[in-house]
Amino acid sequence: MEADPDTTEIAQKVTEYEKFLNERLKVDLQKTLDTRDEIYAKMSEYLQLKTNIERMQEVDFPKGELRTKVDLGCNFYVQAKVPDVSKIFVAVGFGFYVEFTHDEALKFIDKKITHLTEYAERLTKDSGRIKAHIRLVIEGLKELQGLQDVPEEQAFRDIWE
Repeated sequence: MEADPDTTEIAQKVTEYEKFLNERLKVDLQKTLDTRDEIYAKMSEYLQLKTNIERMQEVDFPKGELRTKVDLGCNFYVQAKVPDVSKIFVAVGFGFYVEFTHDEALKFIDKKITHLTEYAERLTKDSGRIKAHIRLVIEGLKELQGLQDVPEEQAFRDIWE
């Protein structure tokens, strides 16, 4: 018994579309969402830093120094003494740190948050486009395979009938 050439061709197209869907679109979507989550984590760190700087500005430190505890990792804390709290080092990217006054740091953080927000919005739009492409490919697969949408069953009973 020999397979119909049209059926074989359709099966090959279905396989190609499924491969594209699984190996390209879903991977791209996962990378985009992971990158967006990393951006949100950075934004959270900058907002936390902004809150800490604002609190430091409200408090008048005696002798201009600060005593604190620093987490070295794995919840292992050590005592630390900051001799001058008027300036702060902020990670600006690519492993570089810049010494800022509190006001300069707050301005930088506001600009950085704005930039990261725009980037996160762009990633959200990109993920939406990828999801739309995934839906399009799935609909194409349904059409190629001759599948019909299953009608949704009514979740409630019509009482007027």
